[in-house]
Amino acid sequence: MSKRYYEESFKKQIVKIYNQGNHTYRELGKQYGIAPSTLREWALRYNNTKSFKAEDNKTEEEKELIELRKKVKQLEMENDILKQAALLIGKR
Repeated sequence: MSKRYYEESFKKQIVKIYNQGNHTYRELGKQYGIAPSTLREWALRYNNTKSFKAEDNKTEEEKELIELRKKVKQLEMENDILKQAALLIGKR
């Protein structure tokens, strides 16, 4: 199953319709052929930050965790390089 792409303007229209309070995620999902869980995600993201991008909707803790994981990966690579260098020097 391929991932479908929806224009931001379309997403905004759907969220606007949902926010009017006259329709449920399920009703809109049936009407537009979109999974209710997808509609819910759009509404939560847009109502919180006025953006549909996952990056814009991350908490500070989530952003920090991503940065820390990158740093750990970098340090592990550096450590592996130093271990290899120590082995080469030790063989002399």
